[in-house]
Formats: sequence, C-alpha cells, structure tokens
Amino acid sequence: MSVEQGELRKDKESESSDMQAETWDIFTEDSLDPVYQAKARILNDALQKIGMGRYQWYLFVVAGFGWLSDNLWPIVTGLILTPVLNEFNVLGPWLKLAQNIGLLVGAAFWGVSSDVWGRKWAFNLTLGMTGLFAIAAGGSMNYVALCSLTAVWSVGVGGNLPVDSAVFLEFMPASHQYLLTVLSVWWAFGQLLGSLVAWPLIANYSCPTTVPPSPCPRSSNEGWRYFLFTMGGLMLFLWVIRFFVFNLYESPKYLMGRGRDEQAVEVVHKVAAYNGKTSDLTLEHLQRAGKLADIAVDDDVHMDTSALAAVRRKMGIFSNNHVKSLFATRKMAQSTTILITLWAFIGLAFPLYNSFVTYFLATRGANFGDSSTYITYRNQVIISVIGVPGALMAGYFVELPYLGRRGTLAIFTVLTGVFILASTTARTSNALLSWNCGYSYTSNVMYGVLYALSPELFPTKDRGTGNAIVATANRIFGVMAPIIALYANLKTSVPIWVSGAIFIVSGFIALLLPFEPRGHASL
Repeated sequence: MSVEQGELRKDKESESSDMQAETWDIFTEDSLDPVYQAKARILNDALQKIGMGRYQWYLFVVAGFGWLSDNLWPIVTGLILTPVLNEFNVLGPWLKLAQNIGLLVGAAFWGVSSDVWGRKWAFNLTLGMTGLFAIAAGGSMNYVALCSLTAVWSVGVGGNLPVDSAVFLEFMPASHQYLLTVLSVWWAFGQLLGSLVAWPLIANYSCPTTVPPSPCPRSSNEGWRYFLFTMGGLMLFLWVIRFFVFNLYESPKYLMGRGRDEQAVEVVHKVAAYNGKTSDLTLEHLQRAGKLADIAVDDDVHMDTSALAAVRRKMGIFSNNHVKSLFATRKMAQSTTILITLWAFIGLAFPLYNSFVTYFLATRGANFGDSSTYITYRNQVIISVIGVPGALMAGYFVELPYLGRRGTLAIFTVLTGVFILASTTARTSNALLSWNCGYSYTSNVMYGVLYALSPELFPTKDRGTGNAIVATANRIFGVMAPIIALYANLKTSVPIWVSGAIFIVSGFIALLLPFEPRGHASL
C-alpha cells in the first residue's frame, strides 16, 4: 500500500461511523465495479441532503405519464377489439400477440439503450413513438397493417416502466423512494381514461354487435379509428410536456458511469437550485470515493466508462453471483421462486382476461338482449372507475395486523379469480357488470401490493436482479396469452375460465411466501 493510500485510509477511519456505514457496506466480493458503486453512493447521499423538492414532484407527474401509458395501451387494444373484428372479420388474438411482442422488445431495448445513449433521450422518446404510430394505426387499411403498427407503438410503451422507474429513482432521495409505489395510481387512471374516451367515440361511431355477425363497412365503423387518433394525440401532447415544458436533466448516475463526473456534480447542483437549496457536493468527493474504493479492494481499480461497459453494468444484474444470492438459502430460494411464479402466472392471466373482456361483454349482452355498443362501453367505464380506489386502498390493507403484504396479496388474488369465474354465471347484464366491478377493485389491490412486495423481498444488493427477472417472466407469459386465445373459442367463456383459475391458484401460491415484510426493514 502506498503512503498516499495509507493516509486516505486513516482519513477514512476518522470519519463518522454513519458515513462508514453508508460508504463501506456497499463493497462485496462479487462487486463488478466498486468505483462505480462508491460514486453512486456519494450521489445518493447528495440527493438525500437536498431532499424532496419541486423538481422531484414535477418528475412524479411526468414519470406518471409513463405509468398511465403502460396500462392505457393494453386496454386500448381490448377496447377496439370488437369493432375491429366486426370490420375485418379476423381472429382477434393476433392483435394482442403483436402488442405483447412489441412490449417485450420495448422493455429489453429501451432498458439497455438508456444506459448507452442516456436516460434523457429514452425518457423523452417513448411517449412520442407511441403517439406517432398509434395515430398511423388509426388509418390502417387492413388488419395486417393494424397489427404491424400496434407492435411498433408497443415497443414505445414497453420502455415506459424500465426507463421511467430508473429516472424517477435516480433523482429521488432515499427517504421518498416509496413514491415509486404511489405511481401505480397513474396506472389505474390509464384504464379509466381509455374507457372514458372510448365510450362516446366507439359507442356512437361503430357497427352494432350482432349474433351472428352482420356486414360492417368502414364508413359505419370509424369509432375505433377516432379513438386511436385521440389517444395517439394525447401521447404526443404528453410528449410535448416532457420534451419542451419539463427540462429533464440527464441522470447524474448515467453521467458518472460514462466518466463525466463534473457534469454529474453540475446536475446535482441544478436540482438543488431548482428546489431552492444548495448542495455541498464537489468533484473532489467523487474522485475521493473512487480512491477509497481502490483501497477497499486492495488493488488498482479504474472504472470503465465506455458504452459497452454501461451495457455490461446493465446486464450485470443477471450475473451468476447475483442470481445465486437470490437462492442462497432455502427460504430465499423459496421466496424468489414463488415471486417469479406469481409474476409469470399473473402476466398470463391478466392480459388473457383484459384482452377479451370487452368482446365477452358485448356477446353476453347480445344474449341478454341489450348488446348496444353504448351499454358495453358505459359498463367498461364503470368497471374502470371502481378500480381506482383499489389502487389507493392497497396501501391501507398491507399495514393491517395479521394481514400484511402476504395475506392481502393472497386474499385479493383469489378474490380476483373468483369474481372472474362468477362473471360467467351471470344471467343479466347488470349481474355481469357487478361481477366485473368486483374484479376491477380486487385486481387493482392485488397489483398495488405485488408492485410493493416484490422489491421488499429481494436483498438490497440483488434487488435489480430480482426485479429484472420477475419483469421478464411477466412479459414472456404475456406473449403466451394471445397464443392460448388463438386456440380457444372466443364465443365461449374459455379464456375467462382459464384466467380466473390462474388467479385463484396464484393466490394460494402467495400464501407459501416465507417472509412477511410488514413492520420490518427490507432485507
């Protein structure tokens, strides 16, 4: 060890025990880049000292646009499914298959590209891409064009959560990172917004649903096109707010990871000034953190700042050591396996139901003698409204004694499946609407708990790995939903029965989780 390193180590030992805990506990034997991690901790500490302010609250709004989009567009394809099938006389599941493939590609592409070209560009482009191609889809002359454009707009939608969550967390002080869970309120509003806009447009400008189907020319079926024009225009409007109104600074962690420490420090000071505060972070703090990391591993460590290294850091969450840590003990292995299973099963059941519920409501309404498009989409709005308080009440239920996260997740997942299965027994349209309102409420509670529970059950240093694995499982099984529907008879209740059964099984699986985070700090 050099004399300079010895002095640095002595200086380090003279600092407060709190600072020791904040800096030294991040270095582990399987650390891929200790210099990067040390500097990231310094940036986190600086943001914590600045605290929650005007910049972060504005970011909460513009990041919420991504959550809204993430739930809106899967609902959009469900809402336009009936008039599209009436006009083109084709198999509906191909539309959902195109969408889910686009979502899977988008999640992978934008997540990695944000580490190569920066968070700012990825954050600003996803909504614009979605809006542009959705408007183009509204002018589709045939079903193939519609499916193709749906896949492309879905690539933009798929990037919302991985990019927006990274941007949001990298500017949030640690004391307010729970707001990532609160963002799910925007997710619930996405469904409500789509249903509200679809109601007047599709109800008033669509062919009636008849059994058996009757001819439906484009001139009598423009509602779904108007709907796509409107929703695409909304996405472009939200994109304008992101791009021109809100000045998103590039993520300081991204800048630091590319060797631009001076610019990272500058961004932290800009955020502080935006909030009416000051920051004592200096370039020397980051440089010093790098030297301390060098000492911690007793070797010369130089951070790779290339684009390839940025991708490698992103893909590093899947490293063998991080994956092994999620299965290090019997209980950890059980917990991780169950979470992956839950996300996969729900990733299959949720789109399987939502993709075809509108068509199911319309055909069942026809059997009841009140199959007007107006009533179908009015009911969809009612269902969406009921879901909003579910997203809010999830935070209350998880803190109840003897219930907690695990109990709430299990109960409301089973109830979600029960309401879905019960809907197939309805003999009046009002009964069918009641069952689906119950589903909407319980499913929003379920998702609110699942989004909060999963990160809590992963160890801090391996949380990125766990989140990435469950998200991947969710998207892959989402692709399977329309494939299953292709071989099911949409004029029967088969997709609904399959979805309900999966939810019920998932609820009982949730009871097998070995940990209950309520009242305890995250692992």
